[in-house]
Amino acid sequence: MIDFDGGDNRKTFFVEVILPLAIPQTYTYRVPQDLNDNLSIGKRAVVQFGKSKLYTAIICSISNLAPSKYEAKYLLDILDDEAIVTATQLNFWQWIADYYLCTIGEVMAAALPTALKLASETRIVLSNTSEFDRSLLTEKEFLILDALEIRNELSITEITKILNQKAVFPILKDLLQKKIIFILEDIAEKFVPKKVATIKLNSFYDDKENLKHLFEILEKAPKQADALLAYLKLQKEKGEVKKNAIIEDAGVSSAIIKALIDKDIFVQSNKVVSRFSSSEDVLETDFILNAEQDSALKEIQSDFEEKQVVLLHGVTSSGKTQLYIRLIEEYLALDKQVLYLLPEIALTGQMIDRLKVYFGDKIIVYHSKFNDNERAEVWQKVLKKEVNIVLGARSAIFLPFNNLGFIIVDEEHEASFKQFEPAPRYNARDLAIVLGGMMQSKVLLGSATPSLETYFNALSGKYGLVKLTTRFGGVKLPEIEVVSISEERNRKLIKENFTSILLDKLNQTLENKEQAILFQNRRGYVPVLICQTCGNTPKCINCDVSLTYHKASGKLHCHYCGYKEDNITECPACGSKHISYKGLGTEKIEDDLKVILPDVKIARMDYDTTRNKNAHQIILNDFEERKIDVLVGTQMVAKGLDFDNITLIGIINADSIIQFPDFRAYERSFQMLSQVAGRAGRRTKQGKVIIQTYDVKHRVIQQVVNNDYEGMYREELIERKQFKYPPFYKIIQINIKHKDLGKLLAISEDFAKHIKSHLGEMVLGPHSPLVGRVRNYYIQTVTLKIDYKHQSITKIKNLLKQQVSDFLANKTNKGTFVIVDVDPY
Repeated sequence: MIDFDGGDNRKTFFVEVILPLAIPQTYTYRVPQDLNDNLSIGKRAVVQFGKSKLYTAIICSISNLAPSKYEAKYLLDILDDEAIVTATQLNFWQWIADYYLCTIGEVMAAALPTALKLASETRIVLSNTSEFDRSLLTEKEFLILDALEIRNELSITEITKILNQKAVFPILKDLLQKKIIFILEDIAEKFVPKKVATIKLNSFYDDKENLKHLFEILEKAPKQADALLAYLKLQKEKGEVKKNAIIEDAGVSSAIIKALIDKDIFVQSNKVVSRFSSSEDVLETDFILNAEQDSALKEIQSDFEEKQVVLLHGVTSSGKTQLYIRLIEEYLALDKQVLYLLPEIALTGQMIDRLKVYFGDKIIVYHSKFNDNERAEVWQKVLKKEVNIVLGARSAIFLPFNNLGFIIVDEEHEASFKQFEPAPRYNARDLAIVLGGMMQSKVLLGSATPSLETYFNALSGKYGLVKLTTRFGGVKLPEIEVVSISEERNRKLIKENFTSILLDKLNQTLENKEQAILFQNRRGYVPVLICQTCGNTPKCINCDVSLTYHKASGKLHCHYCGYKEDNITECPACGSKHISYKGLGTEKIEDDLKVILPDVKIARMDYDTTRNKNAHQIILNDFEERKIDVLVGTQMVAKGLDFDNITLIGIINADSIIQFPDFRAYERSFQMLSQVAGRAGRRTKQGKVIIQTYDVKHRVIQQVVNNDYEGMYREELIERKQFKYPPFYKIIQINIKHKDLGKLLAISEDFAKHIKSHLGEMVLGPHSPLVGRVRNYYIQTVTLKIDYKHQSITKIKNLLKQQVSDFLANKTNKGTFVIVDVDPY
């Protein structure tokens, strides 16, 4: 890559640009000489690609050499005064493309916010919130706004026609920066901290005579006098007085408090509090680490002197977050940027809350709930180093850090860090380690249940390893009881899908005014409908999966493609009306529980109830404020819930998690069950966990009961080595898709044969995956298991890339899709 900082008006330059498209290589454009002075690597250029489409591309190199095999088109414009992509980022993008066997254009498309990569079909809308002076607009800006007011939305192609020019991107860029226009999409709200109303008495009444006179005035308004008396009592007991406390203590309505505020007797203010703290007190920014935490902090600091990556293996609620805060403070003192990665930002609101209180405006949040204009704004703030800490989901790894000193990957074992669709199919944890190496940043991986690969690297000395073995504050780990479903059924003690032991403990929890979570990792009402006469099961017309019944919609749903059809009352195959429901989902658990406990406030948290904007936050707020007694949910409830009043966790059917055809099934089962169990008793009370299962002696169940991560790790490692899985082997999975099953079988066999001729026994397949057809495309899978200690992964990847390229270039394979997934699990 040429280091180029400026132009020369007398020379003709050519630039290599990255287009946000899945094309195999970069593309060369000629630079008009009047743009030479504004030429620089990392800036955006407007280019025409194809017959008429316009794209925003990134300049990745500059030279005086014209391409030898085609005539370079002129680039149309350069959008930026300063580069928006750093040199480190460009190297990082190339590493991702090489490692995950995708194109650098696909990496660019994933990395850049849409607002920074405008294209011909990008749709623009007029902001309805910004105020601006129309007299300051240029004639062309006014034309765009005038057209938007008539049409509501316009594509960039339509705007080029209105202005009768191709170079419209700079005009749109200015309008976007002024927030006069937006990219068309759902506008999501930024994080809003929870506030509590506090009341103070007007300082005028600090004088005893004035206060005495006030009571005389309020003799004619006894309710207001009661509120004043309640305030004085609470103020003496607690100092700070909350509005709700006065209402409760005095037995008055909020209208009475409002009347006193309107009379300037009370003064109301709003204070930020944590949604997830054990009380509504304002969070303290000063805390003292306990002895174990202090020792762990010193170990981490010591390990960082020799190693780039450290694993913090701490049991649930052991105080890992407080260690993170102390380490963040250290790097801020060195004027370094910090990246804090979380697996699912929507479900970790308490972390946003806590860090906002500790670090205020030094922290910024970046995740998919923000609209593209907000994400573009965060991009610019990080680039200009206007923020010190970024808290984000996996996409935050792509932000343009220029002074990154520290990366935290919290819950590093989580599968949510893996991007499955579209390419690049990366794991953000692994990218964090690579980026850390490129920027000489330290990386801290945190988890109560680390992934086997991470723990293997820690024990082998590649990473540092620090442990926290006790819960913060001395709270005991939850007591776990395993209940046999089959034994309860035989004794006829089971009610619907709840064992007598779980129901007894649930009733006891509710009597104590405590809360419970019930976990079932399957949404919907029932997963399978079966005709008892002929055995027919309703299936999706697009995918090879059975349809799940959802009672709320009254329809059968496909969870792969979204197809829906009406529920059946008789078998479409034989006409029988004997339809049996098999299995259970969260919707049925909620429904059954409402029948058993009609007076209990029950809510459900799964994909169906949280798909609307902020729905998850509303549920969590209601749970925190104890408007919900029992929360039923999928794996969402295993992440990010930190409430003081949860004392019972019920796992409805542990077997549905464990019995899954995947080499990671036992590892993931242990992690999920342990994480769910860890939600109980996180403050002063020891929690209780009831695990319902058919196989009470299953080794994973026993390992969860005994909190035996080490035992799970040792047993899994033996099997991984025996059957050639990570961490001993690297896995590359190639999914071949075609709408014609016959053609697919022949094509995939031919593809596997060619690969096997080069790589031999390391190639397995082709075979049908668990779901052999999705969205009308049949799938065959070829798997590579690579002994990376004795075989060159780079050579194998280059060979595979060439084989895929040759395969797709063959006209007989037309209509075939090949998807390569490196480290697929």
